[in-house]
Amino acid sequence: MVVGDLERRWNERLAEVARLEDELRAADRQPPAITEAERAELLALATDLPRLWNHPGGSTAIRKRILRAVLEEIIVSVEPGQLRLKMHWKGGDHTMLEVVKNRVGQHRWKTAPTTEQLLRDLARVLPDDKIASVLNRLMMRTGKDNTWTQQRVRTFRNDHGIAIYHEGERAQRGEVVLHEAATRLGVSKMTVVRLIKDGVLPAKQTCVGAPYVIREADLELPALKRTIKSGRAVSPDPRQGTLEY
Repeated sequence: MVVGDLERRWNERLAEVARLEDELRAADRQPPAITEAERAELLALATDLPRLWNHPGGSTAIRKRILRAVLEEIIVSVEPGQLRLKMHWKGGDHTMLEVVKNRVGQHRWKTAPTTEQLLRDLARVLPDDKIASVLNRLMMRTGKDNTWTQQRVRTFRNDHGIAIYHEGERAQRGEVVLHEAATRLGVSKMTVVRLIKDGVLPAKQTCVGAPYVIREADLELPALKRTIKSGRAVSPDPRQGTLEY
């Protein structure tokens, strides 16, 4: 009697499973019909898509869900300088899109153009650690809003194809910096600064805090030699000292 009762109950459960599986298959084959009003509401969602996509409260996760809902697949072909995308939409349409391919080192965290140009100029007169010090004194930040370090300057140079400064590079270009000019002229560094400020000695300074760069040929200017010889470049105040920097 026990075995017979268990067999009966087992068969009833199997029949229930079979019935539910049939209903599930039927539901898959015949999706529920929608009314015209519901159909119009669904089609109207397409016009709301830009508003939803650009809504201030829309997160990146929501935008990804939207794309997964409307896109079947994206086929990408890599070509020189660009990417060609073929997008297959859920409704069966296909569209093509071409985008410019990022260069090596290019990403969304972009350093300000003024900082980039300044770094290029400084790389011709200073090593990486000194460049980082100048940029930090000027309160300039990296693309990720970090302070500059020697490693970050090196990485930036490598990504943008900027050559490292080599000792002797200025000499090859016929240039000297402040202390070298002072030694050549036999005066103090502050005297050289005064000569530059007075327009007697031409010099280039990339930015405040960067070294003065002076052409060696300009150290032989007659007007410069006359000024030094006359003593007009030296402060008349005997208390004036020399500021080492």
